[in-house]
Order: sequence, then C-alpha cells, then structure tokens
Amino acid sequence: MVGLGPAGPELITAGTLALIEGAGTLIFRTLRHPAAEAFDGAASFDHLYEERSTFEEAYRAMVDELVAAATAAEAAGSGSVVYVVPGSPVVAERTVALLREHPAAVAGTVEVAVHPALSFLDLAFARVGADPVAAGVRVVDGSSFAVDAAGERGPLLVAQCWSRAVLSGIKLSVESGPSLPVVVLHHLGLPDAMVGAVAWDELDRSFEPDHLTSLWIPELAAPVAAELVQLDELVRTLRERCPWDRRQTHGSLARHLLEESYEVLEAIDEVVALDAADRIPGPDDDPGPDRPGGEAVDHLEEELGDLLFQVYFHAALAAEAGRFTLADVARGVHAKLVARHPHVFGDVVANTPEDVAANWEANKLVEKGRSSVTEGIPAALPALALTSKLQKKAISVGMVLPGVAEEATRVAEAASELNGGGEPASQGDVAELLFSVVNLARLLDVDPESALRARASSFRREIVAEG
Repeated sequence: MVGLGPAGPELITAGTLALIEGAGTLIFRTLRHPAAEAFDGAASFDHLYEERSTFEEAYRAMVDELVAAATAAEAAGSGSVVYVVPGSPVVAERTVALLREHPAAVAGTVEVAVHPALSFLDLAFARVGADPVAAGVRVVDGSSFAVDAAGERGPLLVAQCWSRAVLSGIKLSVESGPSLPVVVLHHLGLPDAMVGAVAWDELDRSFEPDHLTSLWIPELAAPVAAELVQLDELVRTLRERCPWDRRQTHGSLARHLLEESYEVLEAIDEVVALDAADRIPGPDDDPGPDRPGGEAVDHLEEELGDLLFQVYFHAALAAEAGRFTLADVARGVHAKLVARHPHVFGDVVANTPEDVAANWEANKLVEKGRSSVTEGIPAALPALALTSKLQKKAISVGMVLPGVAEEATRVAEAASELNGGGEPASQGDVAELLFSVVNLARLLDVDPESALRARASSFRREIVAEG
C-alpha cells in the first residue's frame, strides 16, 4: 500500500515510484487525483463508486477485490500487488484500515505492508503555521463532524470537506460560529491552491469544494454538544465545592435514580395521554408555556434532565475512582447498539420487529455468555413489568402462549370463578388471572405496567375531586 502524496507528481516519494514501477499488479483506488495523471490508463476502482450506493460499500468491495488479486498473484507467482491511494495510506484512508482488518490479513494468508508517504496534513500545517503537537490539534472528518467534534474547542483540522452538503452539515452543527476566522484550505500544493478566511455563515455558499478541500478552525467558540459538556463540567464542580454532592456515593444516589426514573415514567404517561387525545402541540404551534399540552411536554423535558443528571453523577463517581468515564459509557452503549443491530450495520436481514427482537436476544446471549434469555432480568422489577418481560422472552425462544380469543376467555372464566366459585379465592387464583391479563395486554400491544399506572393516575384525580 503506497500513497501518491497530497498534490502533484513532484510530491510522490522515490520509494513509492520504485514500488509502483516494480509492481506485479498495480491498482489505484482512484485516478481522480493530481498525481495520478502520470499513470493514465492504469487499473483503478473508480467504477465501484458508481456501482455501490455508499462509500462504505464501495470501500469494502475494493478490499475484497484486492485480497482476491493478491491471492491470485501469489498462486501465479507474479509478484506483489501494489495498491495506490491518494495522499498517505495511513491518514484518513478507510480502505487501508479495512484491508488490515480483513480476515485474510489477520490470519496472515495475505501479507500487508504499508509504505509511508506525504499526506495533506503536512501541507495544511505548513500553510496555517501550526505545530500540531504543541497546539494539540484534533483532526476530524467533515462528514462526521457533528459527532467527531463534539465537545472540542479547537484547534481543529477538518478533512474531506468534499461537497457543499458536507460544509452545510458542519455549519449547522454549531449554534454560533467560531470567534476566530475559519480558513479554507483548497488544492494545497497545486497551482490553483486557495487559502483564505471565510465567514461561518458563508461556509457552504462562497466556493465550490471538492475532495481536496479542508478547513482550519483555530477555535470553536461554541463546541458541538456544548450543553452536555457544560453539564459534565457542572457535575465536577458540584463534587468539588458542594458538601452534599461531595458526600454522595453510588449507594446513596440509588434511591434518587429510582425516584427520577419513576418521575420520568409519570411525565411520559401525561404526554402519551395527551398525544392519544391529539392535544400535543406540533412544531408549528405556539411555543409558549400556555399552549395546549405544552405543560406536559415541558414536564417531560425537565424530568429527563433530572434523570440525565443522575447518569452524569454516577459516571463522575466512577471516573474519580479510576473505573470508567462518561465517554466510556457512551462508547460502550454505542458499540453495543451497533453490534445488536446487524440488520442496520451489517448484512443480517430483519424485516419485522419480531425478527429484530429475535436477533437481539440471540446476540445478547452470545455477547453476555448467558445460558438463558432470562438471565439479567432483575427479579426486583414491578410484578406486571416482570411478567410482561418474561412472556416476551418466552415468545422469543419459541414457547407458545394462548392467543387473544383464548386468553380473553380464560380471563373471563377466572374472574367469574373468583366471583361465584363458592371457595375463598387464593393468591394463586388471583395470580393466574393477572398472568392472563398481562398476556392479553401483550397480545393487544399494550404495556400493562404503563396502562395500570395511567389508570391509577386517573383514579388519583377522581379521589382528589371527591375529596
């Protein structure tokens, strides 16, 4: 794997040229690069950009073809396959990363070697006059700026700003533009190079970017996800300066976490009830506090904030003890959700919610090393929620429970027996009735815990009205 450097042929290293000249098989990722003009007519993967719907699909297809070419070359004794990429093979080059992760490379059946080259970073730092180590520069991808730059204050070098859509996404991900000028780095090392400041609001309108466009942001005044960063800083401040917060532990906060969770559930019930009555305001409605349903929406927002604070507090305690950080929490749940959605991020097919649930349970068993799908279900769950969850687990492993008609009949019969059976009702009799009611609720796609809580809330209002 070799790189053409960041600009014209004059920046290709002698070592790279020697490897290209001695290649048994020569394949370029793309010939759309200033230095590739010297190799007009060479084999490339440019056709895959048109044949695949996403860059990721194209890159994976390239890697598969490279492995096949290397295997064929070894069998024929025709020498090495030299894969040529723009810039440096180790800077922002997804295909190289995928090639290193390929099973053939991991197993050693295909040997992978990287030859270093100049990258666009060398030209960019020279033009902006920054020492990346001294300045603590963070390099991020323009296409994923909203995520990669979250919480960053700068300086940032934003690579691969190849379209107006990418620039628009960068601009819109920040509430207010940086206080210092943003510098556009366009076609560095070429005769038509453009380096100049651009107003943040004009970022996606003032020039035509391409695959050789980057941005230099010396200071991001309003970092992406600033509110979340500020909350994290607030928790640390409270731990340092507030006697009550400083005293708290995971154990002492447990009841607060439980209380906040139930308050969120109560707020959700309010919103669900109003939503069912079509009283929740839409995006075009009056945003004021007196809008119909607005009080319930504001209540849910407030309670979610209280619950989020508990998550941040527990993460701060763990970080102080050197166990994990909030970033570890976010990274862990992100990786888990990606792994458990192979129908979204992999090649597994799941066309229905039931398919998704079955895949989820199978992945969890493997991931957790559990012998049963019921492992990990807290026994302390409220009884209705516990029963509902166990019934769903039973369905996921192929158990057959009564259908709607059969279960409705069983409920009616059980209720009748409790009313006129002649014998005092036992706890078991009531339990069977409740179990059937929970199953009936599941079949009707109703959460029994939420349904009963909502009825209890309305009954509370009836009691207050009577009093």
